[in-house]
Amino acid sequence: MIKTLGQQLQSDRRVKQAKGLLLAALKEHQAKMKPRPAHKHLQKHFDQLIAKCSQLRGGQLYYPYLSSGLGKGPLVELADGSVKYDFITGIGVYYLGHSHPKLLSSSIDAALEDTLIQGNLQQSTATVEILELIVKTACCKGAALKHCFLTSSGAMANENGLKIVFQKHAPAKRILAFQRAFAGRSMVTAQITDKAINRAGLPKVLAVDYVPFYDPAKPQESIRLAKAALLKHLKKFPRQHAGMMFELIQGEGGYYPGSREFFVTLMKILKDHKRAILVDEIQTFGRTSEAFAFQHFGLDKYVDVVTIGKMLQVCATLFREEYKPQPGFISQTFTASSSSIHAAKTIIQELLGGGYLGGQGKIQKFHQHFVARLEGLAKKYPCWVRGPFGFGAMIAVTVLDGKMESAKEFLKVLFQNGAMAFVAGHEPVRIRFLIPVGAVTFSDIDRVCELLEKSLLQTVKGMKLENPTC
Repeated sequence: MIKTLGQQLQSDRRVKQAKGLLLAALKEHQAKMKPRPAHKHLQKHFDQLIAKCSQLRGGQLYYPYLSSGLGKGPLVELADGSVKYDFITGIGVYYLGHSHPKLLSSSIDAALEDTLIQGNLQQSTATVEILELIVKTACCKGAALKHCFLTSSGAMANENGLKIVFQKHAPAKRILAFQRAFAGRSMVTAQITDKAINRAGLPKVLAVDYVPFYDPAKPQESIRLAKAALLKHLKKFPRQHAGMMFELIQGEGGYYPGSREFFVTLMKILKDHKRAILVDEIQTFGRTSEAFAFQHFGLDKYVDVVTIGKMLQVCATLFREEYKPQPGFISQTFTASSSSIHAAKTIIQELLGGGYLGGQGKIQKFHQHFVARLEGLAKKYPCWVRGPFGFGAMIAVTVLDGKMESAKEFLKVLFQNGAMAFVAGHEPVRIRFLIPVGAVTFSDIDRVCELLEKSLLQTVKGMKLENPTC
């Protein structure tokens, strides 16, 4: 078989030796890693770096977090020498944790590409491979998502999805979404995000009509209310909606999952009105019992456009043949970095072949173990911990009074004690976790739950709250 010069470089003996040496060095240094506090001799310089970073970027970092460049699965070393558990993973980006050897290997392959980043006009053969993997995975249970357009951010994936459905249903000017929706922070997606602070100072560029989300405490009533709201909007603005944007499990809104019956009820109405069904899976992809959440809920035949991102390292907009846009309608300077494309191939192969999916897959097992530990905390401290909530690898609890101030104080203490989480939703605010599914262990979860309890007690003491037993 004739090989190109590029293929010959990739298979060169010296390249393989170099990769082996780098992987061996990584393993050797990772063996020294364990949770620990900051080193006192590094703290002053670290604090200076944090201050400089905050000044240069025009705002403080949420955490005083600058990594040293080394991690080990759920553990990451910061430049102050501390090693912490990362249970928010860049808000869902580090699916395989930190310094995963398979990602190091794929990054070396990417570094041998002729360019560090793939442009819209010029792609590599790796692009074809990841496109095929994504489309095949999306269609494996009957969906008709035959096309996939890569991009470098979730907001752009959603922007492209919205452009596609608006072009298809021109001259429609409105979009439907759920209450508590989050679609991104660009000019358009910020209009859909159901949070006024995200639109502060921005001109209105898109009309959005909201439908109430599913309430598991009142399933049939919430279906009735959502159906009535949807029909009301469609009647009030006939043929003016391009479609509806669905978050099947609300992420930023607070980790609220829907149900198949709820979604099917609404999707059938949209199909009857010939409106698009756009599913935002930027955060849910790879975090339920199936690769896509729409597959978990059995919605394959309904979806028209689907967006993915975060854990895959590249982002994408998938769409049916009838939603194929006009040439040049969606484009960008960068498709993604070469390392992101190679990493995406590695991650999706791991997801599909590593025993993560299905009712007894790793995702469900980690979910059950984490939930059981959090339920134990809620039972022990019923006034201070409520939940857990969420679904699959998206898990949350409400702590203390559920207010932002209390949540931030708790997270600050948790960070100091050696673990990271983040907030979601409001009234109440929840503490959310996006665990590194491809690297975490049951013992990691146990250790983090111990830190959660320790941090809870310290926060309560610092805030001088009442007894937890009510």
